Amino acid sequence: MLESTAMLTMPDLTQQAGWLPLVFALVMALAMLAYVILDGYDLGVGVLLRRADNEAQKDTMIASIGPFWDANETWLVLGVGVLLVAFPLAHGVILGALYLPVALMLISLTLRGVAFDFRVKARAQHKPRWDFAFHAGSLLAGFSQGFMLGAWVTGFANDWGSQIFSALIGLCLVAAYCLLGAGWLIMKTEGTLQLKAVRWAQGSLWLTAAGIAAISLATPWVSQRIFEKWFSFPNVVMLLPIPVMTVALFVVIARSLKRLPTRLAQNNQYGAAVPFASTVGVFLLAFYGLAYSLFPWLVVDRLTLWDAASSPEALLVIFYGVVVVLPVIIGYTVFAYRVFWGKSTALQY
Repeated sequence: MLESTAMLTMPDLTQQAGWLPLVFALVMALAMLAYVILDGYDLGVGVLLRRADNEAQKDTMIASIGPFWDANETWLVLGVGVLLVAFPLAHGVILGALYLPVALMLISLTLRGVAFDFRVKARAQHKPRWDFAFHAGSLLAGFSQGFMLGAWVTGFANDWGSQIFSALIGLCLVAAYCLLGAGWLIMKTEGTLQLKAVRWAQGSLWLTAAGIAAISLATPWVSQRIFEKWFSFPNVVMLLPIPVMTVALFVVIARSLKRLPTRLAQNNQYGAAVPFASTVGVFLLAFYGLAYSLFPWLVVDRLTLWDAASSPEALLVIFYGVVVVLPVIIGYTVFAYRVFWGKSTALQY
């Protein structure tokens, strides 16, 4: 009798198998989106570091990301961790196919972290070497992430065309990170460096647009199912606002970058946040379009969320942990940005 009562009061884990993979897919997607935006701008600042005119400008650039860059990588750990524990089968397939770019990314992020700490303590004659290491680590990390994105979109195909496409997306993602980083510097700095950041953003804008266009064209090309999701009626009408809004945001960024030098020369900071905010909007729209295209597949046309998910019992245990951990990560992220918001000076706020 006691056993029957227990069976009646316990949750039906087999029914939970339907919604738990969706929850973890959402958490993983939000973690990766947060990583791309938050760590994207500080990777962009790292790539742009070599273009600074002097050490004072480099110090200001480093100071603008100093309180944030390390915590931003927490989102990458969360996203990959969810992939490992909630979707172990997909984790094996994805990281197995991306072994070399993943290894390159981890080496680059390690190099970047070491360089960030050591450049402050190094003697003057050694500081340029650590600056170069920080730049190289940021560049290689951004490229490897773009290469992985391209490979994922093409279903991990090994032909030369797919490899060239992945390399192109790697370059375009570096440009997108530079656009984010330049927009961040426009908000956080003043004077000559701020004006240089406007020029850096202008130089990165159209390669970023080319990358988004390439992903948008390639995604329906590699799968007939994705093609039908986008171009069947009435989907094509309902989804039309996504590319239209993306183009509109690129126009807003271009117009803002054209007008900003005149304003900034007069020490007028009105509109300084527009390039960064609009670039974030472009990333959000691109992410939404990609998520719509690939759902519910973790590996295109091979593994769905439910195929790759852990058992319902395991997912439920992990779910309780995520309920505790995720608000903590969001809380200290918001707190850090609130405390250190405002203009940056050389290694000082």
